[in-house]
Order: sequence, then C-alpha cells, then structure tokens
Amino acid sequence: MTDFEALKRRSLLQVLFKAARLANEEAIGRVREALGDDRIRVTHTNLFPHIPFEGIRLTALAARLGISKQAVQQLVDELDALGVLERRPDPADGRARLICWTERGRAGLVHGIGILDGLAAEVAADVDADDLAATHRVLLAMVDRWE
Repeated sequence: MTDFEALKRRSLLQVLFKAARLANEEAIGRVREALGDDRIRVTHTNLFPHIPFEGIRLTALAARLGISKQAVQQLVDELDALGVLERRPDPADGRARLICWTERGRAGLVHGIGILDGLAAEVAADVDADDLAATHRVLLAMVDRWE
C-alpha cells in the first residue's frame, strides 16, 4: 500500500466517501438486474437525495448539486423519459415548473431503499452489531450537523 493510499484510509470522510460510492454502485447494479434495465446510472442517483417529494425548481436543484442548469436539465430529461420524474406547474408561480417524483419514481425509491437495507444486512453479517449501530448514530449526527 502506498503512503497516499494509507493516508486516504486514515481519513474518516475519505473512507466514508469511498464506501458510499461503492455501495451506490452495488445498489445500482442490483436495481438494474432486478428491473432488467440498465438505463439508470450513478449520475441519475446523485440527484435523488436533492429532490423533495413536494418538488423543486430546476435552478434550485442545480444550485444544490453545484452543477449547471443544462447538466441538470439533461439528467431530468433522461429521468422523465424513464417515467421517474415529471415537471409540474409550480403552485407558487405559474410560470415556473417543479421537478417532481412520479408514482413510479416514488415506488422506485422505496424499492431502492429496500435494496440498500439488503446491502446493510450483508455488511451486518461481517460487523459487530454494536459497532454498526454506533456507526449509524455517527452518520446521523453528521447529517444533522450539516443539513
């Protein structure tokens, strides 16, 4: 192992980022297999945590992601074509549109969380239950701090 790899392994957040990326890739692979459809991509799932059930404007979504409106527009178009997202009029401003989950998208999120729970159960088979519970509490504290 190189010094740089050892440095990365000593960093809590670097390990967290890598674990999250690997878990996301594994989950997407299982979703693709379950659906028999390989059109869903990691770039799509990067949007998911940023879209509330009540919807969000494209400009706000782009700002949350820190990428251009054009890049978000392309991803939203792809997810719209998959029947996962849709555009609805914004009740607060009739000229604006909200990016919202479709029923299929909501069902897909619930299914995806089930797949994530299955992955967590696999990890639980290799890790002490108390350690896993403590890790969950630490991650929730991180989310609560930065959200």
